[in-house]
Amino acid sequence: MSYGLLRPLLFTLDPERAHTLSIAALETLGRMPQSMACLTKHYSVTDPRLAQDFWGLHFPNPVGLAAGYDKDARAAAALPALGFGFIEIGTVTPRPQPGNPRPRVFRYPAQQAVINRMGFPGEGAAAVARRLAALPSHPVPIGINLGKNKDTPLEQAQDDYVAALELLFHYGDYLCINVSSPNTPGLRLLQGEEALRGLLRAVTAANQRLALQHQRLPLPLLLKIAPDLDNDDLNAIGGLALGTEPLVDGFIATNTTIKRPATQPVLSESGGLSGAPLLEQSNAVIAQLYRATQGQVPIIGVGGILSAADAYAKIQAGASLLQVYSGLIFRGPELVREILETLPELWLKDGYPDLAHARGSAA
Repeated sequence: MSYGLLRPLLFTLDPERAHTLSIAALETLGRMPQSMACLTKHYSVTDPRLAQDFWGLHFPNPVGLAAGYDKDARAAAALPALGFGFIEIGTVTPRPQPGNPRPRVFRYPAQQAVINRMGFPGEGAAAVARRLAALPSHPVPIGINLGKNKDTPLEQAQDDYVAALELLFHYGDYLCINVSSPNTPGLRLLQGEEALRGLLRAVTAANQRLALQHQRLPLPLLLKIAPDLDNDDLNAIGGLALGTEPLVDGFIATNTTIKRPATQPVLSESGGLSGAPLLEQSNAVIAQLYRATQGQVPIIGVGGILSAADAYAKIQAGASLLQVYSGLIFRGPELVREILETLPELWLKDGYPDLAHARGSAA
């Protein structure tokens, strides 16, 4: 059954209930090899023009699943069968926590928007480590998005990120440090340059220590940033990836926004806004970050992708890879296939020989 037929039924449910059901369904499918093979045949797009390599990792295509969907790695076995070139688990906190009170997710179909104030609910890093350790295969890169527990004081935040890293080091292909969610009090204060440098130095030291201990390379370290930063902040953050001793290997831009478009007064719930209203704001941040890093640092673009044209606009702004989440709520996994089938047509139409030459063309 296509998502177009399922969506009216799912939209009769509370958004979080619908999400829980989708995770349960994928968790079950992940244990059914024949069903997985059928999903892969239907959704996967094999096109060598879409493949790229970053941070020593091979991405069979540029479209990944953003953090927030599979917080506890329950669906990690099934998600690659939906066509994703990589998936990101989390946000994972070191200790379990319930998150913010419900209701905390709100859909706006007319605006193709979502507002959430989840607050990092999850089972904690140990539970996620157990599930990732039990995965039968690892067909695409897996990123792990790390956050701090709500009750951890900001001055002790780096301890939370290090504690989660120590539990999850063996199970991810890259790490993402999330300091940009608007739903954990004070978290975005960690985006200040001094606080951010201290946090990243602590995580980098732990990453290098674990790599030496286990005789492997450190995990690539990415930073997820908010769309509400000004250009001076973005220039300073971009500098963290440059120089002789960079503190980050790439960026994920962007998280949800606390801003609200004046033309959409219906979007009035508190929390982070995602979906179509975030597209232009996110693209502007990507373009500025691309300029600040002279196009030398990979950026994963996320925010407002609901079509292949939206995905291509992110690449033109400077994104090397892409992530989707809210778009899946309104379009389903068919969105991933549409993007992958259409992207080469778009860059060839503009006269670019490949995705790399199209990147940053509008920055």
